[in-house]
Amino acid sequence: MLKLTSVLLALTAVTVWGQGGRGPRPPRTAKDAALYDITGYWVAVVSEDWRYRMVTPVKGDAAGVPLNPAGRKMAGDWDPAKDEAAGEQCRGYGAPAIMSTPGRLHITWQDDQTLAIETDNGEQKRLLHFDSKESPGGDWQGNSKAMWEIVPAGRGEAPIGSLKVLTTKLRPGYIRKNGVPYSANTTLTEYLDRVNEPGGNAYLVVTTTVEDPMYLAQPFQTASHFRKQQDSAGWKPRPCTAK
Repeated sequence: MLKLTSVLLALTAVTVWGQGGRGPRPPRTAKDAALYDITGYWVAVVSEDWRYRMVTPVKGDAAGVPLNPAGRKMAGDWDPAKDEAAGEQCRGYGAPAIMSTPGRLHITWQDDQTLAIETDNGEQKRLLHFDSKESPGGDWQGNSKAMWEIVPAGRGEAPIGSLKVLTTKLRPGYIRKNGVPYSANTTLTEYLDRVNEPGGNAYLVVTTTVEDPMYLAQPFQTASHFRKQQDSAGWKPRPCTAK
């Protein structure tokens, strides 16, 4: 009888511990666990690849992109008029290319586990899921899974790390607007880092790796930069164009 009483008391103590607020805390949401704030309005700073980003390159110009023979053939067949006629003028605005497209971003928390990135150039919207939810995929922005990748810090130091995003289930499109292709088998890996300057300016650095076994001989890497804005000044939504 004494042993049974002891067991019941122990079970009661465990229940009270869990209900009294002293037990394991529920997992923090992605919003609460954020290593830095990237919400707000950002404007692209085109400091690299100007000739490929500010104007549409000529047909067949894929310099710097490690295309395989199939990829080079696809790039050589680019026909913007055909894309427009087929209603596919957004081929150059998919997730593998949209962060290098000149324009502005508006980033918000859609909910505690989902970041939303809207672009004024092309009027695209990306959803970055930190939980088990998934986008259906098969569209220009695919399905993006996000996580705060934390680097161990010393005792008493604030954690550091990056926002990592992995995107799959993409609709085939263009890495560059002039028909340089990526396929539905593409995997896109991105790191979104906020950099604060002493003068008060903040920058968002987006490092991108595109892997595509169908059209690329090796991974294609780029980096894009955005400067933080105080408000929505200059925000001008406009549709995709094929040229």
